[in-house]
Amino acid sequence: MLSLKNLHTFHCDVSANDLIRLESPVKVTQLFDDGFFSTEKWMLLGGGSNVLFLKDFEGIILLNRMKGKEILAVNESSVLVRFSSGEVWHDIVLWSLEQGFNGIENLSLIPGTMGAAPIQNIGAYGVELKDVFISLRAFDTISGEVVTLSKERCNFGYRDSVFKHELKGRMIILSVDLLLRRDGITDVAYGDILKTLAARGFQAPYKPKDVSDAIIQIRQYKLPDPEVLGNAGSFFKNPVIPASHYNELKKEDPDIPGYIVNDSEVKVPAGWLIERCGFKGRRVGNTGSHEKQALVLVNYGNASGSEIHSLAVEIQQEVAKKFGIEIFPEVNFIE
Repeated sequence: MLSLKNLHTFHCDVSANDLIRLESPVKVTQLFDDGFFSTEKWMLLGGGSNVLFLKDFEGIILLNRMKGKEILAVNESSVLVRFSSGEVWHDIVLWSLEQGFNGIENLSLIPGTMGAAPIQNIGAYGVELKDVFISLRAFDTISGEVVTLSKERCNFGYRDSVFKHELKGRMIILSVDLLLRRDGITDVAYGDILKTLAARGFQAPYKPKDVSDAIIQIRQYKLPDPEVLGNAGSFFKNPVIPASHYNELKKEDPDIPGYIVNDSEVKVPAGWLIERCGFKGRRVGNTGSHEKQALVLVNYGNASGSEIHSLAVEIQQEVAKKFGIEIFPEVNFIE
């Protein structure tokens, strides 16, 4: 058995039967030709930033280390870039800014790899991956074909995609094509960005790099470094509830925040709900809710995946009991 402790950001002490590094699509094809995908229990792992192992994985881990960047097309206002799926997401953001490309600066410091980004439809500060996504290339482990999936085929939703449903566990994403801008226009209307920019002495019009630096500062303040304190970032999705339900809750607690999704729905910050239930900063054995951000569950050093999972279930139950709202995990549970 091989330890996975340093290959996922919760750093739970779990193992797998074996580990295979994928450094090119050729290796994936070789595995298919050898009958690997039809005979072995396997799991693809990139940065390990969105998984919680509940126990040892009795199979083989495929470690995605496919690297590469290729500019496919460029004009005065935009650029189409192909990124290999093993590229670290934050490195992609920094590289893009260095090239003068913008559009993903609001997604700075999100952990994980390029290959995980479309699965999760990562998002932050008013921007989601789907906003710049064009298509991806993936290896179908059942047919052995390399297929191209459009934005429409990926069926992106809030922290959701086709890869969490009908294509779950079937596709190995090889590369992703993003259409980035070259206009230097950036979105600062969400969250604490403007306040942080002002505190740093920046003035409008803001540069994409300034916005990226501000968001990095915000995230580093709010979120613990997984190399210091094991975590997977936001553990739960922000729930979207009927506007009528939100209005009733607001009568009881006028401070409840909400963001209008459409005429009939409102998004409520899960972190606020969890904090109101008394979990922020609470430690339970070897795990707990982080002192600065209730939405982040942490491993204080020796927590098992099942221990963290138990706390998550308790939080879900308390939020449902107090607010009548069901919250769902962003993190994927692996058994």
